[in-house]
Amino acid sequence: MKRLLRVRLERRILLVALIGVAYLTGRLTASIQTPLLSAIPTQKPPWAFAAGSIEKFTYLSGQQSSFCGLQPTMVDSYADEGRLQGSCCSAMDLHRYQEQVEFLRRYSSIPQIPEDPYDIPVPLAKKLIAYGTSITLTTEQQAVYDEAVGISEEGGPCCCRCWRWFAFEGLGKYLIVEHDFGAEQIAELWDGLDGCGGTSHLHE
Repeated sequence: MKRLLRVRLERRILLVALIGVAYLTGRLTASIQTPLLSAIPTQKPPWAFAAGSIEKFTYLSGQQSSFCGLQPTMVDSYADEGRLQGSCCSAMDLHRYQEQVEFLRRYSSIPQIPEDPYDIPVPLAKKLIAYGTSITLTTEQQAVYDEAVGISEEGGPCCCRCWRWFAFEGLGKYLIVEHDFGAEQIAELWDGLDGCGGTSHLHE
């Protein structure tokens, strides 16, 4: 009888010990996993901030992947995961930047028109540059394009013949052919897409 009681007691002690080990193991596992889970990044990358936001402005103000003199042939060699960011010439101005983004929102239904003049995906830039050589304008359409050049603030798609000039030349041709844009619309859009920085304001 005593031996039977001793065996039962030993079994209870063993069961309690196993329960304790399982509890401690669970606590230990949780303490190890918690820091690992908390280390997983949850914030979106800086370039993914909303266009026109102060956070996006702060980020783009320090970027230099878009610069004066950057040519289409160089852009063509860039990886499609890249982005052309930052101001070409002068420092960005917050009010001017937000004004441009707000203006471009009216064209959100046309994916060829960038939503942010200072943050343009490389694939879009390549597509727009290609439009410049693949789209042939009629005599009447060329007259619309030439008029847009004459009335735009920069005297064309950009102030110099960098990648922006050729990209927005292609965009202008595309919009004239596919969306029947007039000269004033093209010129106004070019002004809204100006990526040179500075404090000048849009004239609508």
